[in-house]
Amino acid sequence: MKLKDDERIDDLLANQTMKIIQSPSVFAFSIDAVLLADFASAPRTRGNILDLCSGNGVIPLLLSQRSNVPITGVELQERLYDMACRSIDLNQLNGQLKMIHGDLKDMPDHFKNNKFDLVTVNPPYFQTSNKDHHNHNEYLTIARHEIYCTLEDVIQSCSKLVKSGGKVAMVHRPSRLVDIITLFRQYKIEPKRIRYVYPKQGKEANILLIEGIRDGNPDLHMLPPLYAFDENGDYTKDLEGILYGRT
Repeated sequence: MKLKDDERIDDLLANQTMKIIQSPSVFAFSIDAVLLADFASAPRTRGNILDLCSGNGVIPLLLSQRSNVPITGVELQERLYDMACRSIDLNQLNGQLKMIHGDLKDMPDHFKNNKFDLVTVNPPYFQTSNKDHHNHNEYLTIARHEIYCTLEDVIQSCSKLVKSGGKVAMVHRPSRLVDIITLFRQYKIEPKRIRYVYPKQGKEANILLIEGIRDGNPDLHMLPPLYAFDENGDYTKDLEGILYGRT
């Protein structure tokens, strides 16, 4: 596999037989993506999955470890899309996974009447309009800031792409919870499951995991909190189980 510039090949966490192409200057996945892939209710043998804002393809790769259904990723940035495609090739998963280079706002027209059983998304978190607050790295700025899509763009697209009765799973920041629930309901996605992730006990949550059902009935479940680190600064057993398959 030919690498570009400062790219490297990393193990995909627990499964050391799977690899992923990363770059410190372009894109390397974060724990948020791993948590979303674990949290989402993925169909195992029937159906299909769409992942928006795929980056280097980490969520489709992770989901392929527990689902046999076709998985499509969508990524706006050509360099990240290329990294994802090469990671799929590297793992010989072309029969199950594929990538689309495009804007998530265009995907409803692209897929027309083809809907998905699960749509996952790790969208840009920050509304920052002040360019002084943007990352100096253009790749990271586009991935992290609402430059090419807003939260409403993301949720509206998810609503159009998921089947009635299908699920939408998202990772975001807890500070946007009210916005997310408001937009979910505006676009007919009923919130069903929420989990907060905390750096450690006694700290505020810094990651929000939320899943809703298109055209679902009201019935929201608050899952137990997930703590990342214990009092010694080590990963908790819960997080180790997610990251490395340890119990």
